[in-house]
This record gives sequence, structure tokens and C-alpha cells, in this order.
Amino acid sequence: MSASPVFSSAAMSCPFIFSPRSSPRSTAEILTLVGALPKLAAVVPASRLEVRPAPEMVSSGIPQLDLLTGGLARGCLTEICGTASSGRTSVLLFALARATARGEVCALVDSSDAFDPASAAAAGMEMSRLLWVRCGAKYPSRKHLPAARGANSRAGELSGGKKRWLNPETQRGEAQLAQMLKVTDLLLQSNGFGMIALDLGDVAVPSARRIPLASWFRFRRAVEHTPTVLLVLEQQPIAGSCSSMLVKVSGARPGKRLSAVSSQLSGNPPMHSELAHSELLDQFEITAELLRSRLERKPVQSTASFKSRAAWAG
Repeated sequence: MSASPVFSSAAMSCPFIFSPRSSPRSTAEILTLVGALPKLAAVVPASRLEVRPAPEMVSSGIPQLDLLTGGLARGCLTEICGTASSGRTSVLLFALARATARGEVCALVDSSDAFDPASAAAAGMEMSRLLWVRCGAKYPSRKHLPAARGANSRAGELSGGKKRWLNPETQRGEAQLAQMLKVTDLLLQSNGFGMIALDLGDVAVPSARRIPLASWFRFRRAVEHTPTVLLVLEQQPIAGSCSSMLVKVSGARPGKRLSAVSSQLSGNPPMHSELAHSELLDQFEITAELLRSRLERKPVQSTASFKSRAAWAG
């Protein structure tokens, strides 16, 4: 297919002048031309961008965990996840004890009222420097709930034009999470705490996953540029990309068994039949694994082990 040239009177009367190719402009000249445009006046080269400094790291109270993660980062959100009896509460107690020993005032938002002050004192925590917020003040009793449908008692509520039925336990869990979110917002706005810990370990995973991602993003934005360590305990990761560090803990083989406790109380020699169904343990070996870290490059050795001692073992 051939293309025929098209000529016009205007084109024939105006000669074309071809100038030689100009030399390539330097970076300074390009930035000057770009900066002259009103819409691109804020464009700066990458070399002049302000480099965000690395966050300050503080000790978690566990040397093995500090060697693995470098400590807990100030101005960041750190997640500690694990199943029941995995050692996550021990990490919480050691972290709070270390923070109070530095003279910092800490806050614990206990969503399910599972905090044990005796265990905290045994871990070395300065209780006078701890603000303990117990979520779950008052809830409607069962006799004030709407009438039951069928054999199961269900409480109905209107949500978005659709009627959904919630049992009392689910309604109580949602009320606790709502209190936790509101309290955490107020604590982060105060900017007066060295560490704020959220204990969601006993909250059901489906309920914890209903926390909007926007709430975690708001918490991350509120804690950055502050000296506060935001620590979240949970069964499974729920903060997503809003967390700067994610550590998974799991309980390993148990330590020393206190099988002679019953004999010390009764004065009789211990029998194997006396402890056929249960055994009292005073020490557990905990394994921590660093799943994600946005602070620095993930180390080659991503696991660490340490032991936790029960409060009653002295």
C-alpha cells in the first residue's frame, strides 16, 4: 500500500527549516524547566528526599528475642501471635516489666479481662506505672434481650437495613472490641505512654478479623513519630500491612514437672495414679519466629528459643 503526498498552499508557501539536534540537557537544566511549571513546582530529585530515620529499638525483656528482632520499635506496631499456651502472655509480661523498669508509664488494654496482676508482679513489673484498662463494663442481661426464635435465644438488631441475629456471646464480644478501639484511640492521642499493649489473645479469631483495616491504619498513623511502642497480642495476624513486625510464638517441649506438689501438701509419697489426668508444669520452652519485619532485612536465623517460668514456681 502506497501513500501519496498531500500538498497544500500553506505548506508550499512556508518553507521547513530543520535545525540540528540539540545536545542533551543536564539534570540541573531539566529540574529548572520542570520547576518553572506551576503544577510540578514541588518535584524534587530522589537524592534530595528526606530519608526517614530508623526507629529507636528498646529491649523486650527477653535477650533471645532481642537478638532475633533487635527489640521493639518505638513509633511502630508490633504483632505477637500464637495459640493458647504458646507463651504470648509471657512475652507481654516481660515487655511491660522491662518498660516499667526503664521508668516509663505503660497502658494495657485488656479486651477480655484476662490479666493476672500476681503473674505481672512476679515478672518484675512495677504496678504503679501500669494503667490497666479492663474492657467489658456492663452488658444487657439475657432477660432484657428480644424474644427467642425457636430453641436458640437470638438477639436481633438492625444493621444497614438488614436484620441479623446475634447471640448474647457474640454481642458481648462486639461490645468489648468497640470499647477496645475507642480506648486505644484515646490512649494514642495522649502521647504520654512508653508502651501501649492490646491483649486480644482470648478474642475469637472471627471476631478479631472483623476489626476494620482502617482502624489499624489509624493506629499506625497515630503512633508514628512518637516514642510509644504499640504491642498487639492475638491468635492470628490481623493488622496486615499496618504492622512493622510480626512474631509468632509457639510452646515447645515442657520443662520441669512439679509432680511432687501433692506429696508435699499431704505428706504421702506421690503415686502415678494421682496425676493420671493432669500434671502441673512450672517451666516451658518457647520458640519465637520472625515472620515479617519492615524495619530491616530479615536475618538468616529467624527463630529463637527461651524459657518461661510460672509465677507459682517462685
